[in-house]
Amino acid sequence: MLNLLFVLHDVLSAALEIYSVLLIIYILMSWFPNAYQSTFGQLLARICEPYLEIFRRFIPPIGMISISGIVALFVLNLASSGLDSIFVFIYRLIL
Repeated sequence: MLNLLFVLHDVLSAALEIYSVLLIIYILMSWFPNAYQSTFGQLLARICEPYLEIFRRFIPPIGMISISGIVALFVLNLASSGLDSIFVFIYRLIL
């Protein structure tokens, strides 16, 4: 039971970390012209845009700069910390 808990935590943490890296790459692609039109850019758009769109609805761009990506990464980091706290709580309940 305990091993399953550790494996589940590791898998979920790795998924959040990989998604964070993909978001950072997608956000940095805005610095390069036509990067979003590449095959890789379109793939990242299909993965990242649904999550980023949530924040774009509530956070308008400031001039030509959108801070929604930074807020999205911050929320994803909070979710990762919350996940860690939940698993520590469950671990303490089991022991």
